[in-house]
Amino acid sequence: MALPTSIKLFEMAPRDGLQNEPGTLVPTTTKIELIERLAKAGLTHIEAASFVSPKWVPQMGDATDVMNGITRQPGVVYSALTPNLKGLEGALAAGVEEVAVFGAASEAFSQKNINCSIAESLKRFEPVLERANEAGVRVRGYVSCVLGCPYEGDISPAKVAEVANALFEMGCYEISLGDTIGVGTPLAAKRMIEATRQQVPIEYLAAHFHDTYGMALANLYAVLEEGVSVIDAATAGLGGCPYAKGASGNVATEDVLYLIEGLGIHTGIDLQAVIDTGYWITNKLGRRPSSKVALAKGAGNQ
Repeated sequence: MALPTSIKLFEMAPRDGLQNEPGTLVPTTTKIELIERLAKAGLTHIEAASFVSPKWVPQMGDATDVMNGITRQPGVVYSALTPNLKGLEGALAAGVEEVAVFGAASEAFSQKNINCSIAESLKRFEPVLERANEAGVRVRGYVSCVLGCPYEGDISPAKVAEVANALFEMGCYEISLGDTIGVGTPLAAKRMIEATRQQVPIEYLAAHFHDTYGMALANLYAVLEEGVSVIDAATAGLGGCPYAKGASGNVATEDVLYLIEGLGIHTGIDLQAVIDTGYWITNKLGRRPSSKVALAKGAGNQ
């Protein structure tokens, strides 16, 4: 299959990247500046916050302040994670225009992560989708552990397809398929997409791959060949998963951009500006970017 002619990059650093940051809380002003830098670099889809209980995810406790504090750029979608009705109401009050819910393709992971079965988790999303629909807000769906689970091991592509289809039929406009612990390889990624596209049209599928084993870019190229044209990534490779031992960050936006540009696909995103933003935020966090491209090119004007 021919590669896509255009790619939508979904930037995850402000939410998925920072939500598990250990130690002290990242200041609200830093989060706001990160989001605004990413928008100025040309990223048009940014997951900015998560409306969850601060008891469970302390780093996201300032979601309302973040959403109210950003200067919204025209043409940029600022979304938020809303796992339940309470979270959705908070997001709506803060003027969020797109939200997301998350399920898993692994029963064990679902129990460990959100203390219920896959079927129960999907049932919980129904009122969220209904309320979002009433409010005219689009909902994105996430499926975790699509290429492996820390508790169950291998995950059947048919199970991924089943959960993705349930979210799609419920009304999610896009389904993001997450290799949460980064164990996938290109052939497994292809087979997972082949199975899922039988139930959800390829244009509604996104790839969300972690780079734990250094396979994220290879896996992304494999699913691009299958027709996937939406990629989740996090500047500087920030992120991880508190329920997945050893899971490193998301694939770095800088590395994905370098790959896409090398394939001759136009993105409209300023790679150097993203690199500089990665150096800026990791400096604030006391470390270096994990992006290979950022380390190779170095920072310009941070």
